[in-house]
Amino acid sequence: MLPTDPALGGYDPLVTGSIWLYLVPLYILGAMLLVLGTFALLGRIQGGRYLKPIVATLIKLPLIGRLMKKASQAALERQNPELASAVKKMERAGVARDPQRAAQALSRLNAKERAAYLDATADQSDAIAQNRQMRRQLERAKKGRRR
Repeated sequence: MLPTDPALGGYDPLVTGSIWLYLVPLYILGAMLLVLGTFALLGRIQGGRYLKPIVATLIKLPLIGRLMKKASQAALERQNPELASAVKKMERAGVARDPQRAAQALSRLNAKERAAYLDATADQSDAIAQNRQMRRQLERAKKGRRR
């Protein structure tokens, strides 16, 4: 007889095979936890420096990109409803392709939406300023807007 014969105290191959089948959901859960942990770790290292290219690639995928855009829009609506409304209107007007359309769409926003949109774009331009001269020019422009 074979050493795996159940009569001799071995394991039945059918039972062993079915146990692996029952463990498939645990393997899937483990893989998902590993991916989530990797994302969390990459997000913590140097402010997400290594996570940004991965997310940029994922956004290009149709399904994931749509889901991430919806989640981002929902978060923006919770944090700043005026800005979310302004962004929707600007996207509908197609401002990314034509600066003249951007000016027209900006004039169609109400006062609160326009202020929220201009503040958001000013915050982005602050992040772009790379040297001292550019930062000082932006500070002067901000002071002029506040008056």
